[in-house]
Amino acid sequence: MLTRKQHELVCFINDRLASTGVSPSFEEMKDALDLKSKSGVHRLISALEERQFIRRLPNRARALEVLRMPERAEKKVAANKSDSRELRQLRDLPTPANDVIEIPLHGRIAAGVPIEAFEGSTMLAVPAALLGQGEHYALEVAGDSMVEAGILDGDYALVKRQEVARDGEIVVALIDEVEATLKYFRREGAMVRLDPANRAYDPQRYTPNQVRIQGKLSGILRRYD
Repeated sequence: MLTRKQHELVCFINDRLASTGVSPSFEEMKDALDLKSKSGVHRLISALEERQFIRRLPNRARALEVLRMPERAEKKVAANKSDSRELRQLRDLPTPANDVIEIPLHGRIAAGVPIEAFEGSTMLAVPAALLGQGEHYALEVAGDSMVEAGILDGDYALVKRQEVARDGEIVVALIDEVEATLKYFRREGAMVRLDPANRAYDPQRYTPNQVRIQGKLSGILRRYD
């Protein structure tokens, strides 16, 4: 049987993993449980480990896995839902955030003047927490026209593959089936406007049949040498 604080902590960790895929930090756990110091969090985690409710993943900073939930928490989920879907989700716990997924790296894409994107066999290892649902691929950014959006030359753009976009989203747009570019997508009357995030560059305007959306930006991966 768990103490009240142990019960609160395992529920907090599970809720955070379910909503974000990321284990909460010790500081977040301390604040959530209204503890005075992080040493109290360490003691609670050790007690939950001993009782086999959670485990720390080896060689991974801040990575916790919930092995099982207290009986009262499972009953509460079952009572509040008209079917057993939520209970199954509770037991099928999310992959810890420190896991790595390999996605295809499909060459270079311009954040300035469009250049051709090409298919390749290279794979890029990406933390799972940076990706959401759906199929993803990566492109290496070349150019500086998206710097005001925090996208720099040499970054890796993580792209969710899709063929539609809403105004204001950053997309990979294939122009005339030849050149790909990374820009803000906007509709302007009967035209499609691709906006840079650098005042040194002008927007690009095309007819809708010239532009094919190949994905929406999900995140940026930056390498520091």
